[in-house]
Amino acid sequence: MPSAVARRRQGYEHEIEIREHRLISDEPPEKGGGDQGPKPTELLAAALASCTAITMEMYADRKEWGLGTVEVAADFTEATADDPPKFDLRITLGAALSEDNRDRLLTIAGRCPVHRALQAQDVVIHDSLAFAEDVEDED
Repeated sequence: MPSAVARRRQGYEHEIEIREHRLISDEPPEKGGGDQGPKPTELLAAALASCTAITMEMYADRKEWGLGTVEVAADFTEATADDPPKFDLRITLGAALSEDNRDRLLTIAGRCPVHRALQAQDVVIHDSLAFAEDVEDED
């Protein structure tokens, strides 16, 4: 089974299915969408923010460090002709930690799976195209 499936609802609005979960992605009105959900790049930023938080929390749990509240804010800037795409992460913790523990957590944050995938030089994406009638014939 695929990790995620996006199905067109109307316009640029898509229902995304991930296991038994459903969410909506769309484009804002200025891009021709109906703004019924976050745009795909916002979902990408959300994936990075949540993966970073969870990775740090798992590490801190193993070390028995109390983090208090954890907030990771992610901003995404699309690529231009002169600059590559960019993510800015701001991590805020509710607990006070030593400088060594803060430095270690920042290193761990950079090791979350989404962070590593986005930084990889050798990410491979294979695209294929089929027509619905061809897929239905296979069933």
